[in-house]
Amino acid sequence: MSPDKKKRLNILRKKLDNLDNKLIQLIKKRTNIVSDVLKLKTHKYEIVDKKRISIILKNIKNKSIKNKIDPKITSRIWKNMISAYIDFERRNFKKK
Repeated sequence: MSPDKKKRLNILRKKLDNLDNKLIQLIKKRTNIVSDVLKLKTHKYEIVDKKRISIILKNIKNKSIKNKIDPKITSRIWKNMISAYIDFERRNFKKK
């Protein structure tokens, strides 16, 4: 790789690192909201809402297409995020 390309690569990687830092903060905010939602659930079966998940994934697909983002990327990200938060809720569910 030429020195010029290496320099440009490093600049782009720094931009990605900055975005990652912003994503971490957003994930923290999302986790706090999910924790609040979990406090409202009285039964463990309430954790998974298949209808809501379906609506979320449909909306993400539509927004991705509208914003010219490959919907396969966003679909995979959201499916993984939803799965991770379902696991989080199951691990943190407390019977009342």
